[in-house]
Amino acid sequence: MMRLIAVGRMKDRVERDLFQRYADRLTPKLDMVEVAEGRGAAAEIKRREGQALLSALPDRAFVIAMDEGGRAHASLDFARHVERWLGLSRPVCFLIGGAEGLDGPVLARADDTLSLGPMTWPHMLVRGLLAEQLYRARAIASGHPYHRAGRP
Repeated sequence: MMRLIAVGRMKDRVERDLFQRYADRLTPKLDMVEVAEGRGAAAEIKRREGQALLSALPDRAFVIAMDEGGRAHASLDFARHVERWLGLSRPVCFLIGGAEGLDGPVLARADDTLSLGPMTWPHMLVRGLLAEQLYRARAIASGHPYHRAGRP
């Protein structure tokens, strides 16, 4: 089982369609759980959102926090990580924070951290990007020609 737990509700149809395009192709399926955005000062927002993310985790979850300080992987390396995570026989959960980022307790709970690179991405767009990268990783692992290694 794979689950994406993210702060905020996707309202934009284009962003939702991008996520669904890849999430629907994945095996195992990638479910998405959306938790409410926090209100108040920045620190309070992070705290509330962090609590909501942690509360949404299933028992025994293997947690990967999407964080700018996380590790960025090349596609082949990421595919190996995904296969290892899925082989743990635990629910694999990716956490995406809101505009203020992830709270310290969320990062402390994470079993791994992942970055999509040094650029900053809107947290709503990260959902689609992550779904595509998971689809690519699973395609690599299965020998599907979706991923084209190398340059022309």
